[in-house]
Amino acid sequence: MRTLLRGGRVIDPATGFDGTADVLVTDGVVTAVGEGLTAEPGDVEIDVTGLVVGPGFIDLHSHVHTIAGQRLQAMDGVTTALDLEAGLMPIERAYAEAAAAGRPLHYGFSASWGAARAQVLAGIEPDAGFDSGLAVLGNPSWQRSSSPKELAAWLSLVDGELAAGALGVGVLLGYAPDTDPGEFLALARLAKEAGAPTYTHVRELVEVNPETPVDGSAEIAIVAGETGAAMHHCHVNSTSGHQIERVLAALEAGRSAGSRVTVEAYPYGAGSTGIGAAFLSPERLKMKGLSPSSVIMLETGERISDEGRLLQVRAADPGAPCILEFLDETSPHDLGLLHQALAFPDAIVASDALPVYWKNGTSESTEWPLPPGGATHPRTSGTYAKTLRLMVRESKAWTWLEAFRRCSYLPARVLDEVAPGALAKGRLNVGADADIVVLDPHAITDAATYFDPTRPSVGVRHLFVSGVPVVTDGNLRTDAFPGKPLRGEPR
Repeated sequence: MRTLLRGGRVIDPATGFDGTADVLVTDGVVTAVGEGLTAEPGDVEIDVTGLVVGPGFIDLHSHVHTIAGQRLQAMDGVTTALDLEAGLMPIERAYAEAAAAGRPLHYGFSASWGAARAQVLAGIEPDAGFDSGLAVLGNPSWQRSSSPKELAAWLSLVDGELAAGALGVGVLLGYAPDTDPGEFLALARLAKEAGAPTYTHVRELVEVNPETPVDGSAEIAIVAGETGAAMHHCHVNSTSGHQIERVLAALEAGRSAGSRVTVEAYPYGAGSTGIGAAFLSPERLKMKGLSPSSVIMLETGERISDEGRLLQVRAADPGAPCILEFLDETSPHDLGLLHQALAFPDAIVASDALPVYWKNGTSESTEWPLPPGGATHPRTSGTYAKTLRLMVRESKAWTWLEAFRRCSYLPARVLDEVAPGALAKGRLNVGADADIVVLDPHAITDAATYFDPTRPSVGVRHLFVSGVPVVTDGNLRTDAFPGKPLRGEPR
């Protein structure tokens, strides 16, 4: 099957090309790029004059794991959605279940540091489920340091997951912030030997907790420099908050000294996680300069009234998803901090997308439009469109070429060493995978809000995954499930 995209503004961040051209797709691969390409009988020809054509966005940090969530991300321009910060375990089961259910977008997972530690330190058997993983995060039994025997045992589990095709190691260090720093160093050595990146939710900053074993953002640069491992700093905006300038300066110093540290950010001033997370205890919130009222329960919309209520909901259901406001998006100063995180040289855009939860207890729906009343964080629906609105359309901080470099090309390059299948992604030249987004440069914008978080983004006109149309003329194709697994290949 051949598809010819005619007359668009084609952006290829791999070669730096930005100009009017046609794009020919044959059997899921880009086979020609240039002006005046000839259509053959039977070709599907689409006029994309006035639209921007580029490689689909690659989200390194998506926890949606559902058709419903992936469809929202498709409308936001995403063609590959990977859970790398948390990961899932066992990895074979995670891939098998995604394949059996079908996915609109490409998918993949890292080895779960948290699940491996919980299995060894607390006897909790992982089931490759995200919601069960959220519940484990609030369990203190796995948050302690390991004995030498325990350390060897869970490192062996992680190593086995890498051998089974994990895309690196997801490290939720911020959920066990008092663990021995030597464990993180040992993990980085294992990752380096395996040729696999780590993706870390760093432990707390020294400004937030002066008693932290080591400053979170300093630690990742130090360990990357000492081991030579490729280490990815997840959502630097949410873990840094008002300390973002100091953190970015420290990370840049580490990179200049040779540390292989990559950075991601998303354009929101509130994050989301399980209410039982260590950093949401009343004491930790105070250290951040926040209060219980900064926490909103995702499924009910309840804003936590006081410390007593916070303790109550943490004890009752530690895995219950919530929103944490860490910056005030109505404040020009705080918006400036968000802009700094996104504008940081080579910062990658990643969503930290969450599943959609309905009051009947489900997080999946094959209906489209989605049933009303679904709760999630608006970053699930709008991260990429909001970033393009802020950084390209409004502030003009990025060109379209730079935007596709941050959203498509750079995230793919994080994966090149561990997953050779990523080499053909994040680019739009001959031989590239036909994962393509076509968007209206004047209309692209987010529509989701904290109070209506499942409103799809506006302005993605067409989306192709392996050459298969998932969005056509701005409408989602409910019969499209072309997503394929992206897996690591062990050395």
